Amino acid sequence: MKVKNKTLLLLASMVWMIAGINIARIGFLSYQGYISIINIILSLIIFIVFWSMIFQKLVQKHTIRIKQYTTEKQYFWNFFDIKSFCIMAFMMTFGILIRNFHLMPQLFIAVFYTGLGLALVFAGASFGHKYLNFQR
Repeated sequence: MKVKNKTLLLLASMVWMIAGINIARIGFLSYQGYISIINIILSLIIFIVFWSMIFQKLVQKHTIRIKQYTTEKQYFWNFFDIKSFCIMAFMMTFGILIRNFHLMPQLFIAVFYTGLGLALVFAGASFGHKYLNFQR
């Protein structure tokens, strides 16, 4: 149940990569019939906003927290704190509700999910980079 502190960064990387790939996949599949320069630009803007305002800071915050653990091993779920798990659960629930109850048009799903998914993938890659360069 316990893993080395460095491994927590790898776990965070895997969780965010899996989530990001799944969300981006939904966005890409929804793009059929909506591919245009403006929509691609909107997805890019969503990516930049989510990466720079949320996920980049999240990666830094959790990397610092993990590096500050004083014991060599932690429970594997400690790659995030309670607040981050709650945010993730809210985002997943909200996303599932949007799609299952058709609360937003396909165009929104295509543009928003693509940008958000790619930002999540980038966060996962950043955690992976932190894992590879981990030093106490």
